[in-house]
Amino acid sequence: MSPRSHEREDAQPGDDWLFPLELHGVAPGLQDAQNSWLAQIDSLRAPDRKTHELIRMVCTVILRNAPGIQRHAMLAAEVGATWEEVAGSIMLTEPAFGLLQVFEALPAARRGWERGRAAVEDGTAASG
Repeated sequence: MSPRSHEREDAQPGDDWLFPLELHGVAPGLQDAQNSWLAQIDSLRAPDRKTHELIRMVCTVILRNAPGIQRHAMLAAEVGATWEEVAGSIMLTEPAFGLLQVFEALPAARRGWERGRAAVEDGTAASG
């Protein structure tokens, strides 16, 4: 499986899906249980929510998961991350994972961050 084979072209940050394989049609109980389990990550009290989203974004950079990068950059923006914090977090992956991954990740992160900032400005942010 290529690093990009799991990406969905039609996925948008904020979509209510966690797995691009559309598990719900195959195993709805499994997807519901997985979504519930993953939602518990948000109950962590530390690190703070902004750092939490930046860490999750960096993990998606490492996985080369553009929809994940976009989603977590959006959520980070919704809880106050600046573009410099998002881009700087991505840059920290360069020594271990290479400059190409940074260049590939930045456009998706920028789209997500801009969407998150717009949601804050118009009052539709889900995380803030």
